[in-house]
Formats: sequence, C-alpha cells, structure tokens
Amino acid sequence: MTSAPYGPDDSRLEDRVPFLARLETQERTALLSLGRELHFAPRVVLLHQREPSSHVLLLVQGWTKVTAAAANGYEALLALRGAGDVVGESAALTGRPRSATVTALEPVRAVAVEHLRFKDFLGHSPAVSFALLGLTADRTRAADRRRLEFASMSVRQRFAVLLLDLARSHGRRTGEGIELAVPLSKQELAGSVGASREMVQRLLRELREKEAVSTGRRTLLILRPDILRRIAATDQPGPAVPSPQRPGEV
Repeated sequence: MTSAPYGPDDSRLEDRVPFLARLETQERTALLSLGRELHFAPRVVLLHQREPSSHVLLLVQGWTKVTAAAANGYEALLALRGAGDVVGESAALTGRPRSATVTALEPVRAVAVEHLRFKDFLGHSPAVSFALLGLTADRTRAADRRRLEFASMSVRQRFAVLLLDLARSHGRRTGEGIELAVPLSKQELAGSVGASREMVQRLLRELREKEAVSTGRRTLLILRPDILRRIAATDQPGPAVPSPQRPGEV
C-alpha cells in the first residue's frame, strides 16, 4: 500500500503529528519551495549513517525506515517516517555526521532542502523553529516512554506490543485479518525490540502455531490480535534484554 501524498494544502492531523502538519499553509508552502523534488525506489537509501550533512529531506509521499548500526554490526530499527515528516534535520542543525540511515520501504517522493537554506529559513521563521522543537520533544518523550515500557517486559511481550502498534499505525484490514502495510524483515523487527533474528523467528513460529499470524516474504498478517493483547498483558518477563535505545535523529 502506497501512502497518500502530502502537499502544501494538506492539513490532516494524525495521532503522531508530522512536521509539515504542524505548520501553517503559508509556512509549509514556503519551506517546500526552497528545495528540489527527488524520487526513491523501494529499498533505496535516502541518507547514510555517518555521512556528512548537506541537506534535509521533507517526505512528501511514501514510508521510510530509520535504522542505526552498532560497531558489532547489529542493526536496530529506530523509527518509521512517512509523508509530512522531516529527516536529516539534526545533522543539518548540529553539523555532525548523520546518526542513522534512512531507507525507502516503498516508492518515496521527497523535497531536498540544502542545510544552509534550511537553517536560514528557521532563523527567519520563529513559528517553524518552535514547531521543529516541539516535534523533537514529542519524539524524545515517545522514545523515553517506550524505553520505560520495554524495560519491564520480556522479549515476547515486546514483540506482541510491537505488532499491535504496527497494526494500529500501519495496518490495513483484509478479509482475513490486518495486514501490515510496511514491508519489514525479521532482522528489522528484531531490531525494534532488542532481540536477535533467531528469537524473532521462534516467536513468529509460536504465533503461527497459535494461528495468531500468517507470514510470507516481508509480509505479515495478524489474524488474532486478541492473542497478541493477551501475550502483551500477561506474559512473564524472562532474562533481561537491553531495551531499544532512544531513536537518534539523522
């Protein structure tokens, strides 16, 4: 499923309000006019971790994943960003290398704004600066809340909560159940809950045996969300597993 495009006149507000939706129409139009439009095919990298910053990207259409790789090669899925979101702003504002990689999950359309023009626009637009500050605060608060929740959960609970969250935010109903509209691999799912790929494979096998989910290559269909809710609420914590780190901004 391709997400709906986001244009200057789109004022939709969702539970997780993206950056462009926080701006007035005039501000949004002015900001989008500063850059050039780019198109990315699925699985193409938009921004690379550790590269120097030259621009920010305003996502107009399509979903992306934000990931970070540790020194030992472990890759964690930090966030999903879609239409209306901004990526690359932290590196542009601080001058530091990008802290994460952003990859297209489906066809993506974005507007690239050179970082000096972006900073100059913020300097002359206090309302936009405060909107970006509010976005950063909301992202930090959500990450802290998730870290606190996950610290008291077993990996099985974390995984059930993740699938329920994805179903709410990225699910589409079919005749059989709720299909996740974003194609995530087992490694990416594992990186979301601080687990190994092998652990996620075992958990998916258990859920298939319970007929709670059905899986294919980068596809996942939730058949029995009630089973996932029961696991999330009643499963007992197992051995301590490091909780996912706070999502870094790129």
